[in-house]
Amino acid sequence: MTDQRPTARTDGAAALSEVDKFLADIGKPATTGPTRRGRLIFGLDATMSRQPTWDMACELQAEMFREVATAGGLDMQLVYYRGLGECRASRWISEPQQLAKTMSQIMCEAGHTQIEKVLTHAQKETKLLKVSALVFVGDAMEESPDSLAHQAGELGRLGVPAFMFQEGRDREVEHVFRNIAELTHGAYCRFDSGSAKQLGQLLKAVAVFAVGGVAALQASKDAGALKLLSQLR
Repeated sequence: MTDQRPTARTDGAAALSEVDKFLADIGKPATTGPTRRGRLIFGLDATMSRQPTWDMACELQAEMFREVATAGGLDMQLVYYRGLGECRASRWISEPQQLAKTMSQIMCEAGHTQIEKVLTHAQKETKLLKVSALVFVGDAMEESPDSLAHQAGELGRLGVPAFMFQEGRDREVEHVFRNIAELTHGAYCRFDSGSAKQLGQLLKAVAVFAVGGVAALQASKDAGALKLLSQLR
């Protein structure tokens, strides 16, 4: 996979526009209502170019758990791909320490993207027990856009919104990620190495959404949730 590590963005207005649109899109899905526990699939590209972001994700996943602790709780499943056709899924995990331990034992390896496998896995899981949302973080796409669109459409029909986070500025990747988000009634957002804090806020927003939709955000007293609500109106 081509290493497309991003450089820090200097266009603050453009970055803000991306985030505003993403936060507004979170309020669109109507397929996920209030639940006692959210079920979130956390998909990650673990090919070689992803090691810095993998390390960042290890820290951010704990924040996602903590954010929804009072809103009903979160069960999260890690799905990742790397190497020559390796795509694995963890068991469903309800404790951030357990997921952090699992992630810390995984090393990124060179290989091609396997986004289609992540989408089909999410379909299978939600047929067993409803999945609230799929989060995917990646920087590349080396598959058939048509095949990905087909699988995204199937996931959308099952009512699972995909929140697609793109690292970097590859235009083809952006087009495909946006299409997946649209077909699943999810949302798209770009981030870079200088916006880890921003990405963490957005991931926590999706986690809260997975537990109880917009109502869960409204019930939260957290300053970050209030900020999100101002974007959702």
